[in-house]
Amino acid sequence: MVEISDGVERTEMRASAPRRLINRLIGLFRMSPVAAVGLLIILFFAVLAVFAPWLMPHDPIQSYTNRILHPPSAEHWFGTDANGMDIFSRVIYGARYGFGIAIPAVILAVAIGVPVGLIAGYKGGYIDEALMRLFDGLRVFPSIILALAVVAATGQSLINVIIVLGLLDAPVFARLVRAEVLSQRSSVFVESSVAAGNPTWRTMFVHLLPNSVQGAMAQTAVRAAWAVRISATLAFLGVGIQVPTPEWGAMIRQGAEVMVSGQWWVAVFPGLALILLVFGLNLLGDGMQDLMDPRRRQQK
Repeated sequence: MVEISDGVERTEMRASAPRRLINRLIGLFRMSPVAAVGLLIILFFAVLAVFAPWLMPHDPIQSYTNRILHPPSAEHWFGTDANGMDIFSRVIYGARYGFGIAIPAVILAVAIGVPVGLIAGYKGGYIDEALMRLFDGLRVFPSIILALAVVAATGQSLINVIIVLGLLDAPVFARLVRAEVLSQRSSVFVESSVAAGNPTWRTMFVHLLPNSVQGAMAQTAVRAAWAVRISATLAFLGVGIQVPTPEWGAMIRQGAEVMVSGQWWVAVFPGLALILLVFGLNLLGDGMQDLMDPRRRQQK
């Protein structure tokens, strides 16, 4: 009887999991419709990225030499490109590169920027000036120009693109965390931690960091959208990931070369996918800022 009841409970839990997910999405939509719509768009592309091998009707890098630049049809829904590769399959697989660049780049930027902002804000003085001036140097040059130069010098690989984007975006998170730390380092809970004899690292990372990182976390989706856009721009300019890799920026570049002759589908479909993913990330980021800042939500 116990085994049967346990099995029934596990079955009910599995059956109720989709229902709980739907209820949470409904709750999120009530609190922030913008965030809910952005999350749905991101989930759509996440499904494409995870299940790409089963959703693609063709190999994304297989070339059909007898079907070069074929328009959309029943066999090739988005047509084929100048190499005879199926654009629909390449757009689906390109979602993996969108997330595969944006997520690691943001994680790297957070891993560098948050500790630097925390240390600079808490220590102050010469340490603050040295760290912030170093990061300001990264922000002086336009991001796309600096990214172009660094990627061209280090090599056109996925790892190099991620590292460059993460380093360029780290100052954004450092500034956000530093501003919060400056406003809270004289708070009662910080003074209590110091008075209790806690070491400096514990005061910073255990007591101060959790109360200073909300603004930075609210920016992660927006900065992920920036990383997707810049990586696609690098590929479009011929510096980032290149064909035949199914990356949206490289596909748009290839399509731009033949659009004048009327083959619009080569660039339009990956361009729409890129726009939609960036739009969803920006919506989620805007909604996260509303949820984490009640004053901003009341103003709206």
